Amino acid sequence: MAAMRFVLFGSVVFVAGILAASTQAQQTAAEPQARIVVSGDGSVSVAPDYAEIGCGVTTKAKTAKEATDANSKAMAAVAAALRSAGIEQKDIQTRRFSLQPVYAPQQPNTEPKLTGFSVANRFSVTIRRVADVGDILDRLIAAGATDVGDVEFLHTDVSRALDQARENAVADARRKAALYARAAGVSLGRVDWITEGSGYTPPMPMAAMRASGGMAAVPIAAGEDTLRVRITVGFDIAQ
Repeated sequence: MAAMRFVLFGSVVFVAGILAASTQAQQTAAEPQARIVVSGDGSVSVAPDYAEIGCGVTTKAKTAKEATDANSKAMAAVAAALRSAGIEQKDIQTRRFSLQPVYAPQQPNTEPKLTGFSVANRFSVTIRRVADVGDILDRLIAAGATDVGDVEFLHTDVSRALDQARENAVADARRKAALYARAAGVSLGRVDWITEGSGYTPPMPMAAMRASGGMAAVPIAAGEDTLRVRITVGFDIAQ
């Protein structure tokens, strides 16, 4: 009986030791690592190297055929103006074409009265030389375009510019982390992780312009766009 009591007691001690070791391991794994977490901001300013504009014509007539024929003639003049300005055919794309009935203002208790048709045709045009935008807008208005504008200044290689902004953001994060480490009296360790927030946001297009007689030359300034990147970096603390 004495031997049996000794074996049972020893088993209890062994199991208790396992539980204690497991609890200690869980506590150690749950403890957060020492770390400095900072945000980094980077930006770069770049001039756009091409532009996109919208242009078109809206015509009205009593019949659908008359409205379509008039619109086709007007759009042919617009296309010719673009070609004379050096725009290649591959950079001219039909963006929208619509044929709609036109009704007279409806009176109470009366049926709508058809008065004609309206045809709208619109091009999207890529301009490879930003400096030509103002001149091309002038040519389009002179050619009879009734709906001109929606100018967007764009960048051929946004990724390259954003990569420079990312490098600047990492340098900014490292500068902040080093400052915190010195102030806290610790040594900054290696980068443990990096996350990136939102990056480049394209500029909003300029509103469309309606052609009117006697318009002055269109002044266009492309300026520069600022591309920004924000990151969050976790640095280890060196032991």
